[in-house]
Amino acid sequence: MVVVLTALAPAGLAALYYYGWRAVAVLAVTNAVAFATEFYFTRQRKEPVTSAVFVTGSLLALSLPPQIPFWMCALGAIVGVAFGKELFGGMGRNVFNPALVGRAFLYVCFPNFLSAGWVEPIAGVAGGLAAWVAADAVTAATPLPLLARGDSVSLAHLFLGAVPGSLGEACKLAILVGAAYMLWKKVASWEIMGATVVTFLVVTGVFRLFGWGAGAHPLHGVLAGGFLYGAVFMATDPVSANRTRNGRFAYGAIIGLCTVLIRDLGNFPEGIMFAILLGNTLGPITEEGLERWKAFRVKGAT
Repeated sequence: MVVVLTALAPAGLAALYYYGWRAVAVLAVTNAVAFATEFYFTRQRKEPVTSAVFVTGSLLALSLPPQIPFWMCALGAIVGVAFGKELFGGMGRNVFNPALVGRAFLYVCFPNFLSAGWVEPIAGVAGGLAAWVAADAVTAATPLPLLARGDSVSLAHLFLGAVPGSLGEACKLAILVGAAYMLWKKVASWEIMGATVVTFLVVTGVFRLFGWGAGAHPLHGVLAGGFLYGAVFMATDPVSANRTRNGRFAYGAIIGLCTVLIRDLGNFPEGIMFAILLGNTLGPITEEGLERWKAFRVKGAT
């Protein structure tokens, strides 16, 4: 959990640079409320609060828009920890990623705040280091709707984060640095990351070839929105993800495929959040099927 928090640090610093010190305040609120919620439940079981709760709080905070109200941050943290984790028995027993449970709840209950609360990143050399928040009078569309309309978006801007979006998805370079660190420390699955990204690229390429859906370029699709953030930090949650090697490949493929289907054929412009939750649901079934097929083949060979 400490390694994951360290890997999230570059994304958190990028959020501070692009959106000001309010990004730090969002992180503080979600983590404080997440800790308090878990403490309430673990005290009943006479168990300690683990550092995993700060991973949940940080993942949730960095998946939210820069100007989301603080009370929504708190509500999302309560729902994520209470219903996404403690409802299943606490640490190591949750079926779904708790941070995504909290974000999905906010998205469904308060769609205007979660889908229209975007602002342009703070410009200038100092960025948000000398500002509390980006200009609250200026709203802007994220790259995904622009790409869906066929507008051009700079790959360099997408990669470096100079586009509107959630706090953690601001800088893809920061996300990749975090991914490399987790892979180096061997706390995240390269199978899940790779299968998610490769499946997304292949399916998006097929959709573009046949003119289905939005028809965005695959590379633009990877860099736009929260796809990379979700693939690196959310999908690789060791508790809610599959555990066998083949199961991890299948799990990542499910997430990559569902993201494309939701983005191109559904009503939600993002897709990765619901895709991971679907992966949490379908992944164990797929893994069980693969293991049974493997046992069947071994038995047949002998």
